[in-house]
Amino acid sequence: MGGAYVAHAEEVSAGYWNPAGLSHLTHPELSYMHVERFAGAVSFDYAAGALPISDRSALGLSVFRSGVNDIVNTLNAWDPNPVVGPPRPRPNYESLITTFSAADWALFVSYSRTLSDDWSVGVNFKGIRRTIGDFADAWGYSMDVGAQWRSERYRLGVTVQDLSTMLQSWSINESAFAIDDVDPDTGDPFTFEKVFGQDLPTGGTALVLPVVRLGSGAVWPVGRHSVTLGLDTDIAFDGQQAFAPNIGDVSFHPRVGGAFSYAGVAELRAGISRVQTGDDIGLDITPSIGAGLTLNQVALDVSFGDFAGLTAQDLGYSYRISARVRFEPPE
Repeated sequence: MGGAYVAHAEEVSAGYWNPAGLSHLTHPELSYMHVERFAGAVSFDYAAGALPISDRSALGLSVFRSGVNDIVNTLNAWDPNPVVGPPRPRPNYESLITTFSAADWALFVSYSRTLSDDWSVGVNFKGIRRTIGDFADAWGYSMDVGAQWRSERYRLGVTVQDLSTMLQSWSINESAFAIDDVDPDTGDPFTFEKVFGQDLPTGGTALVLPVVRLGSGAVWPVGRHSVTLGLDTDIAFDGQQAFAPNIGDVSFHPRVGGAFSYAGVAELRAGISRVQTGDDIGLDITPSIGAGLTLNQVALDVSFGDFAGLTAQDLGYSYRISARVRFEPPE
């Protein structure tokens, strides 16, 4: 549905979309999703569990990993002491090449509570760890808050991500930049600065500013079937102005989607997850499509996105597969 799900989230994945939706759980649920983004360049994995702890409240736990794997490390493949000229590959350089990953890990602990027949609220407590091989790492902590309103057919939702503003502190592991060789003239180990003529990277801090995610939607019954529509807008305060509708430092990122459910068993979905504009690119739209199958307590879903527009031309397509299990006694 293009990610237009802030108002609709009501199962275990609500821990990501809108923690207020977890309060609609009636039984414990587990979920897992794997994503290959940009034709496999970036992998994304998500696992979550949630359970109701009373008639009005629920807890959830979500784990995320997003990473680029098999990045080539050639630090020790260069001859650190060439006779003349700049560094050049060693004769046996292929055996000295290693690989590493750049990955982000996230842990969400979620709590949700129903306030009335129409309203529910929720909160996420988040811990983030980012790594670039053994070279650098960062930690960050933050929280999200969310709310949902529901009538028989219509739904509204809001999530404020990183309400407290996340401060990520980077540290550098200087030993990871060491060159595995010594200077034959001095007997001292070669340094990164001496071999490559560059200074080592330094640590620092980065701020992740809040993002307000507004959601709306409706569900209409059609006999034994149903039609679902969603319209969301993310409001960011990071000063993004290129390719995004904006008012000064505030940018807007709309998403729209719909789904048709056949007897509550099979569902087809489609949406638009990104809209970009610019003098050079004109209007660029990123669509997505998907389908789901629910059999008793097990749900399977697959989606395909980033297959059109500039993203497809430059970075390739993406696909997602997921499974969800609801621990409900069979009828």
